[in-house]
Amino acid sequence: MHINDWLQLGLFIGLLASLTKPIGIYLTEVLNPDGKTWLDPVLRPLEKFTYRLMGVDPAKEHGWKAYTFAMLWFSAVGVLFTYVILRLQHLLPLNPQGLPPLSPALAFNTAVSFSTNTNWQSYPGESTMSYFSQMVALTIHNFTSAAVGISIAAALVRGIARQSAATVGNFWVDMIRSTYYLLLPICLVFAVFLVSQGMIQNFKPYETAKLAEAITLPAGTLDAAGKPSTEPQTITDQTIPQGPMASQVAIKMLGTNGGGFTNANAAHPFENPTPLSNFMQMLSIFAIGSGLTWYLGKTTKNQAHGWSVWAVMMILFVGGVVTCWWAEAQGNPIHQAMGVAACDGNMEGKELRFGIFDSSLFATVTTAASCGAVNSMHDSFTPIGGLVPLFMIELGEVVIGGVGAGLYGMLVFVVLAVFIAGLMVGRTPEYLGKKIQAFDVKMAMLALLVLTASILGFSAWAAVSRWGQAGLNNTGPHGFSEILYAYSSCTGNNGSAFAGLTATPTDGDPHYNITLGLAMLIGRFLMIIPIMALAGSLVKKNIAPPGAGTFRVAGATFTILLLGTVLLVGALNFLPALALGPIVEHFLMLNGRLF
Repeated sequence: MHINDWLQLGLFIGLLASLTKPIGIYLTEVLNPDGKTWLDPVLRPLEKFTYRLMGVDPAKEHGWKAYTFAMLWFSAVGVLFTYVILRLQHLLPLNPQGLPPLSPALAFNTAVSFSTNTNWQSYPGESTMSYFSQMVALTIHNFTSAAVGISIAAALVRGIARQSAATVGNFWVDMIRSTYYLLLPICLVFAVFLVSQGMIQNFKPYETAKLAEAITLPAGTLDAAGKPSTEPQTITDQTIPQGPMASQVAIKMLGTNGGGFTNANAAHPFENPTPLSNFMQMLSIFAIGSGLTWYLGKTTKNQAHGWSVWAVMMILFVGGVVTCWWAEAQGNPIHQAMGVAACDGNMEGKELRFGIFDSSLFATVTTAASCGAVNSMHDSFTPIGGLVPLFMIELGEVVIGGVGAGLYGMLVFVVLAVFIAGLMVGRTPEYLGKKIQAFDVKMAMLALLVLTASILGFSAWAAVSRWGQAGLNNTGPHGFSEILYAYSSCTGNNGSAFAGLTATPTDGDPHYNITLGLAMLIGRFLMIIPIMALAGSLVKKNIAPPGAGTFRVAGATFTILLLGTVLLVGALNFLPALALGPIVEHFLMLNGRLF
């Protein structure tokens, strides 16, 4: 744990803090239908044309039910659109490698994955997806799914800020403005930056290079089609992928999507060429989600509340980074017994050009947000190092979280924290002048219980099933961690994985692809519905002026209470499962054996 790493962590948090207000100010204008931005001369005519084309009246706002229905309808059409493209990939243009269509189960899994902002990938991107599929089926969803998350957060914040109202905004307006004024311009600039760092952006066929020395692989090794070979294979050539990477990577990070163009994701030198590109990609994952906390404070006219929410996120984030970094820097005593120097730490599954700190920082950032991009393999982390990204997801990814999703997830915990505070002092709970009643608490708890039931239910099913165990690369507690991580990631709409899990086996068993797809749908939409019901309840209430007994939702007391609520709910829900996985694996590692 070197001083340079501490300085980089300080720089990261400092830059994030300095960007929070400017992005929040811009978001305030974007999420206001009458807001003014410097892009209005160019984009306002396009915005108005889009409304006319869609038959949308931008002046007509929605109640929470109409808003939710519009979001569900839009998402359902997106799933079907993507599914059709993936099933017909071989008939569509921009397929220089002649890649075949996806199987029904894999196409379903992938369509749901990108429509829900999860970007879980049960396939190697460079050998599965054509350029057309990458751009039209997947990258478009990277924009729209991120815009949907921002829209839901805006609707909930309006529900908190408005009083005696019946509407929470217009879904189509929120989504279109988020896409046109925020995501498209910032991604254009970021993509150009990534190209300047050496990231490729082309439509060339894949390149083939001769190896300096041939490699012989034993029988049973998976071939290019993912099937085990019956005879030894001699490899003399290397295929070098090409394609429109920079445009996909820009929105993959800024929209907290995470789906890689290549199977190695941000560990691939084409997707993450330099230390600067690595740092900026991590910063971009947090940027919009951090700005939304300032938007919360501005819209509710309580900026201290917005900063308190941000502070809780940062405390959880720093704790996660330091724990993961420490665990990886300690290394693996089993490796050390075999002659690996203790000072080298655990470098298994990590890029030498990034090292332990940048790998730990990236792993914590990508799981604190619901991004899922990786620059190292979490499956190769030490048990405690791997527990950190897993626990970050299981907290509901409210530590900055996905664009929009992180804020509305954290506001669920805020409602619960305020309710707990009211119980402790014997007063009716109030949040920013609005009474928190039984219906509000039920909706908040329902949103959290949906996540818990999906993660633990599907994990238990897979752990005792033939198909669940067949997909594992490891046995024992680490194998269980692979299953738990997969369903946590998909339910949490993260998309990263303990890479030892094979979701698409050679025999074509669809169980993992289907159940993981269902987990994504549950984690996205069955959480959003009660949250929108909460917004609909809050928007109708009057705002009472603060009194002597009003609990302030800012400052140290509130920060500590909210922090404790997030940790206790996460720990109580998932501690037994974590004890069966990474925790027991840690003690086995200390005893010199892992299985």
